[in-house]
Amino acid sequence: MIDISSKDVVFREARAEGYIRLREETIRLIREGKIEKGDVFTIAKVAAIQAVKKVPEVLPLCHNIPITFVDVKFQVVSRKRVRVEAIVRTSARTGVEMEALTAVVVALLNVWDLVKKYEKDEGGQYPWTVIEGVRVTSKIKEQTNTCQGC
Repeated sequence: MIDISSKDVVFREARAEGYIRLREETIRLIREGKIEKGDVFTIAKVAAIQAVKKVPEVLPLCHNIPITFVDVKFQVVSRKRVRVEAIVRTSARTGVEMEALTAVVVALLNVWDLVKKYEKDEGGQYPWTVIEGVRVTSKIKEQTNTCQGC
């Protein structure tokens, strides 16, 4: 791990996004609440929030930092595509980009897991299902909110 002890504790926020391509029929089932395993977006959101808390366990050189806020949003952006956005905040000596990216990836993986029954072709393969476009869309570091004596 790098030494961040000389850095100031400041407000930090990272936003990340990613997409999953699904069959049109699968999107319809999600919207109608007819996925056998349950409410896809609620389950994926809870999993993503849990994953943010575990980032230092799966990315061994990440610092264990206090997470002050996580939100995960889902948007059906076309007949065959879902967008996931994660927002993560902290007041710490290092940023939360890895936490935001992890939230997105875990949410997308959970969506896939919950709908895989509907995505398989006759051979048990996933020719239509694709996770794509995972990236950090913004990060904020505000020097004005430094923590005195932290």
